[in-house]
Amino acid sequence: MVADNTDDPLDFINNSSGELPDGIPPDLVKLLLNEIIRVKELIKYYDAIPDGAGQLGSSILNELVTEAYNSLVNYDVVLMEKYYALLQNCD
Repeated sequence: MVADNTDDPLDFINNSSGELPDGIPPDLVKLLLNEIIRVKELIKYYDAIPDGAGQLGSSILNELVTEAYNSLVNYDVVLMEKYYALLQNCD
């Protein structure tokens, strides 16, 4: 958990003067970015498993994170919702 806003890696969203394209709720963007950050921490865990036992899990999670980033870059709300749901179930 984040103790205060100065440590929030997504604080730039709240302080941004830029506008998102119509139809994209800023909450969805922030939620998806939070999930991406959380899953990237899981990837580190899988990478640290000895003898390459976590490689499959790591590569699957990396692919999900890449596709989630692409949905953000392309402002695809449908895919953003899809990858948000998928990332929530990663552990």
